[in-house]
Amino acid sequence: MEHILIIGGGAVGLTSAQALLLAGHKVTLVERGTIGQEASWAGGGIMSPLCSWDYKESVTRLTQRSMAMFESAMQNLHNATGIDPQYQRSGMLILPPNKAGLATAWCRDHQVALKQVVVELPGLQGEGLLMPEIGQVRNPRLLAALRCHVERLGCLILEHHEVQKITLAGERITGIQTSQGLLSADGYLLCAGAWSYTLLGEHALKLDVHPIRGQMLLFKFDTPPIEHILLQESLYLIPRRDGHVLVGSTLEDTGFDKSTTLEARSSLLQKVSRLFPDWPAPIDHWAGLRPGSADNIPTLGRHPDIANLYANCGHFRYGVTMSLACADLVLGEITGRAQPFSLDEYRWRR
Repeated sequence: MEHILIIGGGAVGLTSAQALLLAGHKVTLVERGTIGQEASWAGGGIMSPLCSWDYKESVTRLTQRSMAMFESAMQNLHNATGIDPQYQRSGMLILPPNKAGLATAWCRDHQVALKQVVVELPGLQGEGLLMPEIGQVRNPRLLAALRCHVERLGCLILEHHEVQKITLAGERITGIQTSQGLLSADGYLLCAGAWSYTLLGEHALKLDVHPIRGQMLLFKFDTPPIEHILLQESLYLIPRRDGHVLVGSTLEDTGFDKSTTLEARSSLLQKVSRLFPDWPAPIDHWAGLRPGSADNIPTLGRHPDIANLYANCGHFRYGVTMSLACADLVLGEITGRAQPFSLDEYRWRR
């Protein structure tokens, strides 16, 4: 049984731990803070890129594969833990203005359901595009279920263990020094989100991962005021079963500053009020740091110089969406199993 130490306890780290444990590996997961409280917690949980036709096929390949796995995986997770991640196919309605021609062609080519519908909202009427099969998950519940599952499978979780130094002998890591002591394993998997590049230092090579702040608002209603996820350009609204609606989001290159701003709150509220002039004030406002990467393409697989170091990081806006597929691909890398497709587009760059 090979012992794998995972650095980072968000959705990507937890799904990677789950895949490795189910394959018979021993897993230790270290987290600089608290499990699942960074970008994975802050995100909206839409199980799709906002507009898939705006992304490269290398993104589509991962998102489509992972999305196809989610419904059964969430049911299995619910059965195993008693915690319902509240996965549902709520559909996503793309409001005008939209790229109807491009969207129609992309959906046809990728066999994704798309319908043209009439939009009648208080502040907008026109032609919309409904993707009825798009799902969503409630991130905090997903993270709680994943943590419960991996712990039951035998994962050792070490919170508040910030990695301070990586020790090498030749082409292998022999241990990592954390704020709570030295740890060692047979293999090491980097799932540290926005902190991945900083953590590796000179060993990061051209790993292109950096923090991008996103701010969100939360509204509450007695019953869900909208049926589908709504998307209008950069604005999205996500209805939960209990009447909460998440609204996001910003894209801000502000380093590791996770503070909220009045400017972002005002901008999001203005966009919402154009669609729904009578909505009440939001009940919460928060920010998270996405692991930004070029073209939203993550880095997966073995380090070119360090034989027992692997990466699963840099998913930008779609860490939760890509998580199941990427965990399976990284498992294949670690075990030497044949992959379903080439990972060349996702590998480390010197």
